Amino acid sequence: MNDVEQVNAPEFLWAAGATGLLKLGTRVSIVGARRASPDGLKRAAKLARILAENGTVVVSGLAEGVDTAAHEAAIAVKGGRTIAVLGTPLDQVYPKKNAALQHRLMDEQLVVSQFPPGHPILAANFIRRNRVMALISDATVIVEASDTSGSLSQGWEALRLGRRLFLMRSVTTVPGLKWPAEMRRYGAEVLAKPGDLIDALPKDVRGAADCPYFRRLRS
Repeated sequence: MNDVEQVNAPEFLWAAGATGLLKLGTRVSIVGARRASPDGLKRAAKLARILAENGTVVVSGLAEGVDTAAHEAAIAVKGGRTIAVLGTPLDQVYPKKNAALQHRLMDEQLVVSQFPPGHPILAANFIRRNRVMALISDATVIVEASDTSGSLSQGWEALRLGRRLFLMRSVTTVPGLKWPAEMRRYGAEVLAKPGDLIDALPKDVRGAADCPYFRRLRS
């Protein structure tokens, strides 16, 4: 990792599942609101499906809303791959309604956490989780988010790291929403339709995830 990547990088990641996904092809984070609109959920699912169909690993945070839609759409594709990055230790589930999905991803895909077993669930965990998602992804897409959404922390971290940040066009046209214009001033790009992302993705994969700092833990 370079000096910029090391600033917010955890010393270890605990992992359950196919750790090879951290080095397999391009990784794209799909993030957004927990209380997403029906259209937002559809956009997240469509994007995840298109990425998975094109061999891209979908990364998200296993939260309600956009995250869940992205994971479920990715694994619905034959051969689709996804990585869930948790804001809890691997031996805990948040939200509880995603318990079955988390265990399935541990068995069939990959789930990672920077928090050791027994670590408390704190609000600050999820900001730290978002920074790790930005770190292990080649690009991040924000589907839908308010001005106070935690997803914005990942957008800013992606920009700080020099990773590409895409904003769904629909979110850039929401009246009164301030963050899209601000992030665009710092280099975020507008994503008009999901298919445009495929051509925009990096052809040579590089990133912190290629460093051997992962520990494996099954629960």
